[in-house]
Parts: sequence; structure tokens; C-alpha cells
Amino acid sequence: MTVVLALHSSSDVLGVGVAPLAGPGAPGPARGEWHSQAFPLGRALSNQLFAAVETVLPADQWSRIGRVAVALGPGGFTGTRLTVVMARTLAQQLAVPLDGVGSFLLMARRLQLQEPTWLVQTLPRRGVVAGCYAPDAAAWGGLVELAAPKLYPDLASLPAGPQCPAVVELPADVEQLLELACLAAHAPERHPGPWQPVLPLYPTSPVAGG
Repeated sequence: MTVVLALHSSSDVLGVGVAPLAGPGAPGPARGEWHSQAFPLGRALSNQLFAAVETVLPADQWSRIGRVAVALGPGGFTGTRLTVVMARTLAQQLAVPLDGVGSFLLMARRLQLQEPTWLVQTLPRRGVVAGCYAPDAAAWGGLVELAAPKLYPDLASLPAGPQCPAVVELPADVEQLLELACLAAHAPERHPGPWQPVLPLYPTSPVAGG
């Protein structure tokens, strides 16, 4: 059975998930038997990434991967970059679609926001990273990003509106990633999933735009 592989390393914990992948036109995400696991690797991620992925999906089964999904951040640059590079490499070598999704958007779906809300992550001595999200039945996954995450000097600098802490929860956020990838697979004409534009989101980078 073809599967989707999801990777999330925007925090100190690595999340890995696998779900059955139904073909285009199926009436909803293929639920089946989902597998997701959290690995609190911290700085050991660079040495243990492949081993953790193999715990969920052994390497001799990677030929079953029909789609890849990865969380883009915001998060630690090195950790996020490692899984993005791995996801891009798998998608390219296996010639399968790749979905890159912001970690804040995954949180917003999990929180089931009912109104436009700012998700806010406070960075000690650096300011806050915040993005705004709102429910939208016509959008992919039922949610729209009104303002992409960016760095603000402080909370007072944010536009008016409800605020909620941006906290990664794994493996719950990996399951959101799996669901979005399954939804994308049902509408390939809208979500072709090229791997080339999938890059980490890093709003605090000194070379970041905006």
C-alpha cells in the first residue's frame, strides 16, 4: 500500500508519521491505520534522524512512499533544515509530490480556531514571532494564513486581535500534517507538490526578507 511520510522538527522533538494514501478522487483522507511517534532528540537529531524515521517506516519500505510532507517552521534553523533536506531528497529521488506546511498553520488546525487569531511565540531577548490564521471552508484544510509568521519587537507591536501561544505538540501536529497531505493527494490538480520551492521558514534569520 502506498503511504505518505510526514516529518516535523520545528522544535526540540522530532515527529514522524505514516498514513495510507488513497488515490485521487477518494471521498476524504485515507484513515486506515496511522502511525506517528515523537522522538525527543534535541541536538542529537543530526545523528539520529534516519534511525528515528526507520523506527516508523523501515528503509526497505521507503519505495512505498507516494507522497512526503514536512513542517517548514518557524523553528530552530538546523533542526528544521535537516528534515526539509531529507524530505526534498526523498521526493526528488522517488519522484513523488512534496507538501511543505508551516508549523504555525498545523497548530492553528489543531486548535480549531473559530476566528482570526494570532499565534505567538516569544523569543527571549529577541522579540516575538507571530502569524495570523482564520477558518475558511474553501481553503486547503479549512484554514487560511492571513499573515505569515514574522519577527515583531514585542507583543505591543502586533496588530489588534485575539492571541494564542504557539506551542508545538507532537505527535498531534504530525497528524495534522498527514491529514493535509492526504487531502492534497485527493486533488493533485490543485496540489501538484513540486519539491523545488519547499524551503525552511526562518523569520529570525539575519538574511530573511521582510
